[in-house]
Amino acid sequence: MLALLAAVSLTACATHGLEPLAGTGERTGSMRPYEVGGQRYEPHVYSHYDETGLASWYSYPPRTRRTADGEWFDARALTAAHKTLPLPSLVEVTNLDNGRRIEVRVNDRGPFVAGRIIDLSRAAADRLGFTGQGTAHVRVRLIGVADSAQNALAAVDPDPLAGLRGEEGLGLRGRL
Repeated sequence: MLALLAAVSLTACATHGLEPLAGTGERTGSMRPYEVGGQRYEPHVYSHYDETGLASWYSYPPRTRRTADGEWFDARALTAAHKTLPLPSLVEVTNLDNGRRIEVRVNDRGPFVAGRIIDLSRAAADRLGFTGQGTAHVRVRLIGVADSAQNALAAVDPDPLAGLRGEEGLGLRGRL
């Protein structure tokens, strides 16, 4: 069983371009230090994580890529990538430009673009209202470490009817 878990973890790293570093002890795949583009990253458990910075979003065709924790990437799920938070973690992301907030499950590594602190799935970016711009100024606050991929994530959008009125945000345009 441990060999299978190790293989899945290494496969996830390989599909994301992550290189686990040798001699890192008995850490799980989500806590193992890794290297991307010559930069070393050291995942760790935070007692408190609250950061502001630039978010971006990413997407892939369905079932074509696994996340760093071994799940199939789903652009319709409220998920994210972070360089050092434990996988999976729950974070609250607030778009500082429009005040929208959501909770997402961090299940991947990234973003590996200078100046960005989190990469969100397309669904998360839609809910936060920034898919058109590509990036947004956000606040990311750690809620806790998630149990599994089955955690329910509830949006706490300050204007949940925006999409119903045809505004950018919830992706419900044209449904009324």
